[in-house]
This record gives sequence, structure tokens and C-alpha cells, in this order.
Amino acid sequence: MLRGSIVALVTPMLASGEVDWASLATLVDYHVSAGTSAIVAVGTTGESVTLSEQEHIAVVEKTVALAAGRIPVIAGCGSNNTAHAIDLAKRFAETGVVAGLSVTPYYNKPTQEGLYRHYCAIAEASGLPQILYNVPGRTGCDLKPETVARLAKVPGIIGLKEATGDLSRTPLLRELCGAQFALYSGDDASGCDFMLQGGDGVISVTTNIAAAQMADMCRAALAGDAGRAHDINNRLMPLHQTLFCEPSPIPVKWACAQLGLIATATLRLPLTDLTPEGEQAMARALTTAELMASV
Repeated sequence: MLRGSIVALVTPMLASGEVDWASLATLVDYHVSAGTSAIVAVGTTGESVTLSEQEHIAVVEKTVALAAGRIPVIAGCGSNNTAHAIDLAKRFAETGVVAGLSVTPYYNKPTQEGLYRHYCAIAEASGLPQILYNVPGRTGCDLKPETVARLAKVPGIIGLKEATGDLSRTPLLRELCGAQFALYSGDDASGCDFMLQGGDGVISVTTNIAAAQMADMCRAALAGDAGRAHDINNRLMPLHQTLFCEPSPIPVKWACAQLGLIATATLRLPLTDLTPEGEQAMARALTTAELMASV
């Protein structure tokens, strides 16, 4: 089981909007050096919805090649079309990724039974281990703990990224799903306490720019050292919060560019550049986290 700090990696882009392969190499090396536990390629933070399918596959394949066995790679592979999700998962099963991260179907608002059947179909057909991804703030769809418990019994479904930020779910999910089912927070602000309550790690936006600190925090939390974990997390809290001052990944791409991790903060429409107010807020948060000199 993967545990610890897992980065929801940005997809770097040139000013032209094309994928920036050189910056992607820089990012992968940065996370290997900093002790990040795994990389999620082309998830929400990786702008999956504005990449073509060919680009999506290419970025995952290149990330695996750049990782070269030094760090596990998880592929974002969700869709609100079950047949398409199966096709993507089958494709990624051939690339060397260790799992797929599959977001709940968005916009079409399936029932809990529909969600159960959706994920069963993917797991049965694809051969790629699946991590469920619940982020109702983006999808309009909430995968309930009782449904996760049913899915935890399905061969090939190995974990959950729970991004509600509702910490009351953590002990319930652990009780319902058992010790061998991986539970990851998808909410940086509550991720530390999620792990202290029995979670296995965080699939994190913050790790894009504070990789070593997040790795240290996760190690402490997973070891039960609440004091050290909270000390690190408290320094990062303004960053956790400010990274969502505008829709993610707008702030984190700006921060990556400021820190020299990527060449430009280019995004694809409908996402737009970070506002001046957002830049000021992010600069303050980076300073508090000791990632940027005081300005």
C-alpha cells in the first residue's frame, strides 16, 4: 500500500499552451529528491479536462518514463461515461502505472447504486487497480461511506481519495472498509488530522510546492507523532488554504512558476491567470511556509 505524501501533479505548459516536457522532467526529479511517495499524473490539478485524450495519455506515459522506477505513478482516469472510463483504464494498465485514480461521474448525478455499478464495471474490465475519488464540491456527486464499504470488497478496488474535508468520515470509513483498504485525504487543510485518525496519506496540491515539508508532515502523522505533524502543518496551513483562493490549479501553477519549478504558469481556458489579489495572498502564504523570502 502506498502511504504518505502523494502529489496531485500540475501539468506544465509553454506560453503557447502546449505541454512543457522539460518542466515535467524538472517536477518529477523534484519529487523524487524531496521524498514524495507517489505522483498522480493528469488528475484535477493536472488539468485533465482541458487536455485531449492523446495529450492525457502522453503525459501519463512520459511521467512514467521520467520516473524510471524511482517513484510510483498513478494515472488520473475517471470519466462520467463508464465505457470511456473503462477504455482509459485499460489503456493505462499497459503503461506501468501502479493504479488509476477514478473520480466519481460528474454532471450526470448517478445514484449510489449507479456509482457502485460504475466502479465495479471499471474494476472488472480494466485490470488496473482503482482508487476511488470523491470530491462532491466539484462533481455534484457524493460517494457515501456505505457505498465505499461495498466497493472495498470488489477485487481491484484498493482505496479512496476522500476530498470532502469531513473528518467525521475517517473513522467510519476505516471501520467499514478494513485496515487493508487505502484511505487518502484529498483536502490539504484537514489531511494531517485525517492521517492521525487512521488515514494512509494525502493526495495533495500543496505537495507541488512544499514537497519535503509535506513528506515530513506525513511521516510524522503516520508515526503517530501528532506534535511534530501539527507543528509542520501549522506552518503550511496558510498555503493549504490560499492554494484555493481561486479555482485550483490556478494558484499552484503560479506558485510553481515563482519557485522555478515550471517555466510558465500557463493554463488553458476556461481557467485564467491568477489575479493580482491572488498573487499577493499566495506570496504571503509562501513566505509563512518559508518557501519564499519576505517581500
